[in-house]
Amino acid sequence: MLAFLGENYYLDIDELERQVSAERSVLPPLKTEAPTDGAETDGEEMIEELFNEQQISLTRYETFKSLIDVILTEREDIDEGLGIRGAKDLTVPFKIAFNTLLINNIIKTL
Repeated sequence: MLAFLGENYYLDIDELERQVSAERSVLPPLKTEAPTDGAETDGEEMIEELFNEQQISLTRYETFKSLIDVILTEREDIDEGLGIRGAKDLTVPFKIAFNTLLINNIIKTL
């Protein structure tokens, strides 16, 4: 494990998935046309099929993706001996990304 600012951090992928999941609040319209293959399709089965697909918030997904990219590509060296003072040399994008992910419980401490 690599310590950062005196703590060990990790990305909680399950929390990330929960954060970007979008819940559907409106039922999709039922198809009234008969299937072209001759098979009968129940309207409830079609709704169930549609709701089994995972829905995500594209805005939240892209934002978290960018923030994680900033965290994982930071090139500044941190002197762990300086503790919190060593963090002053970090870039502004890193600080914002790290704090945002930490507040949204995507980055967690062990």
